[in-house]
Amino acid sequence: MHRRVAIIGGGAAAAALLGELLERRPPQPLHLDWYAGAGTPGRGVAYATRSERHLLNVRAASMSMFAGRPQGFLDFAQRADPTIAGNDFLPRRRYGDYLEAEVARALALGKVHGHDVQVLPFAADAVVPEADGVTVFLGEEARRVDAAVLAIGTMPPQPLPGVGAAALASGRYVVDPWPLLAAPPAAAPGHVAVIGLGLTAADVLLELAARWPDTRFTAISRHGLLPEPHLRSAALPSGDSAELIEAMLDAPEVRRWLRLLREAIAQEDDWRSVIDSLRPHTPALWAALSLEQRERFLRHARWAWERARHRMPPPVHEGLAALERAGRLQRLRGHLHEVAADGDGLRLLLRPRGGGALQTLQAGLAVQAVGLDFDVARTPHPLMRQLVVNRHVLPDPLELGCQATPQGRLLHEGGAWPRLFAIGSLLRGTLWESTAMPEIRQQARAVADQLLAE
Repeated sequence: MHRRVAIIGGGAAAAALLGELLERRPPQPLHLDWYAGAGTPGRGVAYATRSERHLLNVRAASMSMFAGRPQGFLDFAQRADPTIAGNDFLPRRRYGDYLEAEVARALALGKVHGHDVQVLPFAADAVVPEADGVTVFLGEEARRVDAAVLAIGTMPPQPLPGVGAAALASGRYVVDPWPLLAAPPAAAPGHVAVIGLGLTAADVLLELAARWPDTRFTAISRHGLLPEPHLRSAALPSGDSAELIEAMLDAPEVRRWLRLLREAIAQEDDWRSVIDSLRPHTPALWAALSLEQRERFLRHARWAWERARHRMPPPVHEGLAALERAGRLQRLRGHLHEVAADGDGLRLLLRPRGGGALQTLQAGLAVQAVGLDFDVARTPHPLMRQLVVNRHVLPDPLELGCQATPQGRLLHEGGAWPRLFAIGSLLRGTLWESTAMPEIRQQARAVADQLLAE
């Protein structure tokens, strides 16, 4: 077993791994260094929000931190409010509270069991893996560990191509929406452009619309479509999905898969049950695709999959529909061509979907909400830059995190590192579905099993 382990990252994935390790009863005590960074350990960016309008996109019954305690979050929530049901979509703030409580419980349990846990409120500066161990650098200090696990989440967002330097310098083009949502300026702009129409954009629109009741919004995306809503109650497929999965694995080709999915959906009362039935099999399906077919999926089908797979809670869908009915929200289909400073606002040039003349849009503020960034090759993230530049890890060829084995061991040019692991977003290119808690908790358990194996 690996007695001395470094966990690098301060979000839910790192907290899940910490809990898995400290709940075990290994024959010898563990020495854990948790590089949790700034902020409250466990909450990360995803669950640091305090807004009641920011809801989980997964039902409460499916959000446990631990694979071995599937009702963990629901039990926690019901202790505070017995009226909460498993089908409810709760505020992410409550989930952050749950993570904090589980971290505190794990640390107390670790102390009882004789484990030595150091929670460091800093980000690791560098990681150097070798065959017999890993060295983690924090400033001038170097700590040698038996193994290290990267649980750092997605990369920091970068400005889209075409955003001018003057627009960025003006502060009116917001690359990272979360600091803005935490403390929006008191002076409300008359018109806000939101770039993107996914789940992050939904959070931006609802929060800013509530804070600025007289502001109008224009949301821009390639297809101009919002994510699909969840049903009020979870739906299960009426039949066994084994036949569909087998047919997809027999013919790993995107065009064929789309045809099979249409046929399966035609036999169900609701298409959501078919999409949900694929979830446990997604890593195997993704692994079956060639690199060429993965590229085809990303180019032609990704947007539709994301709309159908990552759905919004019904209250969020209803809130956005109300904004549209009130004339405060307009959706546009197109591609952002250029953003320039223009007096005390911004001028956005959009290329309409299907071609045609550029369309001009004036806005007092533009918020970039295009989703998660997985590109480790071009990120400014200091640790990932160090690992990539030194060839300790290999970027995924499709800009989806790092190359890794399905078990989470990161790859370098000589093969898989025996003592450097990842969980969460860095495994996007290997597993595809790797950002939601139901997948992360399984990864945390699998990595803990490997770390503690005799």
